[in-house]
Amino acid sequence: MIEKILNKNEFSKEDIIYLLNCKGNERALLFEKSSEVKSKFIGNKVYLRGLVEFSNICCKNCYYCGIRKDNENVKRYNISDSEILESVKFAYRNNYGSVVLQSGELQSNKFSARIENLLKEIKKISNNELGITLSCGEQSEETYRRWFNSGAHRYLLRIEASNKELYKKLHPENELHSWEKRVECLKLLKKLDYQTGTGVMIGLPFQTIENLAEDLLFMKNLDIAMCGMGPYLEHEETPLYKYSNLLDPKNERFEMTMKMISILRIMMPKINIAATTALQAIDKIGREKIIKIGANILMPNITPGKYRDDYDLYMNKPCTDDSADDCKNCLEARIKIAGAEIGYGEWGDSLHFKEKNIENL
Repeated sequence: MIEKILNKNEFSKEDIIYLLNCKGNERALLFEKSSEVKSKFIGNKVYLRGLVEFSNICCKNCYYCGIRKDNENVKRYNISDSEILESVKFAYRNNYGSVVLQSGELQSNKFSARIENLLKEIKKISNNELGITLSCGEQSEETYRRWFNSGAHRYLLRIEASNKELYKKLHPENELHSWEKRVECLKLLKKLDYQTGTGVMIGLPFQTIENLAEDLLFMKNLDIAMCGMGPYLEHEETPLYKYSNLLDPKNERFEMTMKMISILRIMMPKINIAATTALQAIDKIGREKIIKIGANILMPNITPGKYRDDYDLYMNKPCTDDSADDCKNCLEARIKIAGAEIGYGEWGDSLHFKEKNIENL
């Protein structure tokens, strides 16, 4: 049965559900197939994105997130521009191809102008050599355009759950937490020619295997250029924590994440897929395992060390005690263990995105 599915050009929802449920030898065949697809279309390189988590101030109140607005036990921070640029210089000196600026969600003219200025400065200090990804939430079309024109060319906006009813269970029901708005922003990013990425949490309370299949089809239908998804990890100071009794064990959430990434690699052979830090919170070699079966992006944390514990999205976040140098050395070793090589000094843009753009010329 599984061989027949894996030989198809397109997966139906039923096919994906079957693959997500596979075990034993069939599971091995799934991972073997995705590894082959990755090798054929992407190759052996892993690209680095130096991650700067520059602020944990957020206007949102998502029920799953440790830095939600109403969590009064979070020590809020907002890194200065000079500290951000020092982190970027570290990435540039160490030949990382790209950086990621990530923060809580804020919408204001001051915030927009700040990011615009930072983008221009990053381009200046790196002689236009560093690629830039942003992950700063929902914004207006004008703000996205200004940021694109200032040098950002990739944007990650995770949907977290593509099923509208599940999305509502994870967020307050108001205009600030609208599923429709989230999808609209993803479409705006694509319209403005960003390499657009999204992703979901895997193993949420109330989530079904059908929901996960729908998530993969959502990403396929949206025609994303990149994906960052990982296991749901609970935080005790969030409303969703009271449903922890509904959760699968963490090792099962990790296992399902492996299958999701494996299937997505087969469905979308040429997109970029990140091996997220949350994987390592469950399995010490989690990111290496994911690289072998489909991922090709790693995001070493280059946030100044004194802030890292406070970007507290979930409990027991790994690597918060590492310096930027420690993180770099660790990842080099991890990538070697995974049998891959680092694409130093390369942007590592999505092949899927590049080929789509050529088609549209």
